[in-house]
Amino acid sequence: MTLLQVADIATAYGAIKVNRRVSLDIGEREIATILGPNGAGKTTLLRAIAGLIRPQAGSILLDGKDVARSPADRMAQLGVVMVPEGRRIFAAMTVRDNLRLGAYARIDRDMVAADLERMETYFSVLAAKRHAKGGELSGGQQQMLAIARGLMARPRILLLDEPSLGLSPLMVAEVRSVIADVRQSFGAAVLLVEQNAGLALAVAERGYLMHSGEIVAAGSIEELRDSKLMRDLYLGHGGRR
Repeated sequence: MTLLQVADIATAYGAIKVNRRVSLDIGEREIATILGPNGAGKTTLLRAIAGLIRPQAGSILLDGKDVARSPADRMAQLGVVMVPEGRRIFAAMTVRDNLRLGAYARIDRDMVAADLERMETYFSVLAAKRHAKGGELSGGQQQMLAIARGLMARPRILLLDEPSLGLSPLMVAEVRSVIADVRQSFGAAVLLVEQNAGLALAVAERGYLMHSGEIVAAGSIEELRDSKLMRDLYLGHGGRR
């Protein structure tokens, strides 16, 4: 069953056009990925879906209802939550307070404490560091905190932007394990933007390839992996990175 449907989305920053008639869809509890070279418009598309920027044209349907003009706080309440590139945790705040901020848009306040305990059970490193400042964590620990903070919103779809950026291979493997388990443990779909093709192809079932603001290929991970466009544009055989 389709959870989120993006249809003919166009975005721009001033006179600079970024996304051009982009369409994609995500099913309930599906893991999908958007791949493509730097500058392809992937992050801007996630920001539009999350309500952080307003698209110039097109529709974003959640359960069949157009939410393309909804702001980020409303989108979070509806279950569309973004974990941004670079983690963007609050360095001067404790791990626990960072997690609490993930639930800012929720109205079921009595359940927030239970979810704090749940996150610390699932992400054991966060339990050990609950009183540490966010800025004292390693890069991998900060990424786990960023994902857990996103999950505190009880998302129906989690938008992940470059979660492996700057991490060691060991931490990339841990992030991969968490992403693969999100739907099972938290009941959420995942839309992943990732430069690490190995990570994206390992966890996703379906993928979209972007280039110059457009979707140029889409299909199952197997179809995308075998695509000539994938090799040319993303894996570096003649395309820009």
